[in-house]
Amino acid sequence: MSHPHPELGPPPKLPEGGLRVTPLGGLGEIGRNMTVFEYGGRLLIVDCGVLFPEEEQPGIDLILPDFTSVRDRLDDIDGIVLTHGHEDHIGGVPYLLREKPDIPLIGSKLTLALIEAKLQEHRIRPYTLEVAEGNRERIGPFDCEFIAVNHSIPDALAVAIRTPAGMVVHTGDFKMDQLPLDNRLTDLHAFARLSEEGIDLLLTDSTNAEVPGFTPHERDISNVLRQVFASARKRIIVASFASHVHRIQQILDAAHEYGRRVAFVGRSMVRNMGIARDLGYLRVPSGLVVDVKTLDDLPDDEVVLVCTGSQGEPMAALSRMANRDHQIRIVQGDTVILASSLIPGNENAVYRVINGLTRWGANVVHKGNAKVHVSGHASAGELLYFYNICRPKNLMPVHGEWRHLRANAELGAMTGVPHDRIVIAEDGVVVDLVEGKAKISGKVQAGYVYVDGLSVGGVGEPALKDRKILGDEGIISVFVVVDASTGKITGGPHIQARGSGIEDSAFGDVIPRVTEVLERSAQDGVVEPHQLQQLVRRTLGKWVSDTYRRRPMILPVVVEV
Repeated sequence: MSHPHPELGPPPKLPEGGLRVTPLGGLGEIGRNMTVFEYGGRLLIVDCGVLFPEEEQPGIDLILPDFTSVRDRLDDIDGIVLTHGHEDHIGGVPYLLREKPDIPLIGSKLTLALIEAKLQEHRIRPYTLEVAEGNRERIGPFDCEFIAVNHSIPDALAVAIRTPAGMVVHTGDFKMDQLPLDNRLTDLHAFARLSEEGIDLLLTDSTNAEVPGFTPHERDISNVLRQVFASARKRIIVASFASHVHRIQQILDAAHEYGRRVAFVGRSMVRNMGIARDLGYLRVPSGLVVDVKTLDDLPDDEVVLVCTGSQGEPMAALSRMANRDHQIRIVQGDTVILASSLIPGNENAVYRVINGLTRWGANVVHKGNAKVHVSGHASAGELLYFYNICRPKNLMPVHGEWRHLRANAELGAMTGVPHDRIVIAEDGVVVDLVEGKAKISGKVQAGYVYVDGLSVGGVGEPALKDRKILGDEGIISVFVVVDASTGKITGGPHIQARGSGIEDSAFGDVIPRVTEVLERSAQDGVVEPHQLQQLVRRTLGKWVSDTYRRRPMILPVVVEV
């Protein structure tokens, strides 16, 4: 198995007749999925998603793929193929189209409807091409065939990309649920047909490669939900991804069976479920869904609320309910269902929300204590079957953290893919398919791009480091006035602390030290404000470290008069 090396340099020019594959997100992480294919000087992008921030990224709203490697080649992009409508696959599209709004978007009916609604908020009217399973479209030099795959959202597609360099199959996210709610199976016949033609490179979902056996059926949840609905005595509040149409359908079915009305809470949830209903992907009995404002007129045992926040997102409805910062107040006897997976890295945030809800008397039902979620990704048993059907000549695991990628690579090797034909890459690592063999040829820039409010890319790692220090250790400010010509102190030092746990009165012990250092520097002829600030920072920082074993941010201000 080949793998990236930290000293990889920029890739050489793509050999004539070769196909270049550059993942810009989704490898080594769950989210931010984006892969660029290049043939004959033209580019095709598959997916363009976002990654949601973790606790060590305070103030960040979203994390985008790095578009640097394609920014100078926007005119070479023939299209963006979107495999399905989850945020980790479509959320970055508005930010790429800001740079060139006329890049065509190719996807299924529901996927395009979801991204068009999102783009409307960004005031972008996209060029779109709707496709369905079985369709075959020429997109520049890329001959693309679309294959039905089963996932936790309707209308998901895999794509087979044919070029003279060979055929590449990108699965997107998929599983092999044999009893899907919408009766739309992963099309194994189509994959077998592609296998007979010859799959030169397979890029396949790795998320559940460590999980043995088979992913349970989506239908298995229905009975558990019915039991929860049957035992609930007051309101039922369900938190789910705003795009998880299958899960919401099961909630609606249970609510209808037990005589409850349903209200959607949150802008994205209302928008997405409205789209799914209008397009026929969500079956809603007449009168079942009501406006949230009408719920006060209904008894608690006839109410179901469906909201976002299943990952503990601080601004989502469920987190705000747990913090008593929402118009909907959790009361003793309410039932809360977290009907989604636990994305790695979100554990602390989710359990914090669970504890907050429990504190107010809610009965919280989640994946840890009830079967209220099944994954949308193929487990190891399904992947083995899939490899034996596809028989790829080269394999490149995608969509997963490092442990998932390696586990998926091992599964491929077990089914007979030669070790030297399995490429484990990471974001930015360039893989070339030349004369039937895939190999790593270099690396391009593929770092995190942070969205902070209206700022895109304006916040970097140094700013995040400062934010974390401020959050963990607090800040101490020092204000000193000095004579511009002599450097002698004419006012201060005045020291104040915020969030450091140190009382302002405690600084009486260090003020003489700061004064002494500044007087000595004046005698030595040091009058430049920046140098004086550094002296103050070092002196105060050492005292705080020695006295309190803390490292707050120290902000010295030296004013000349």
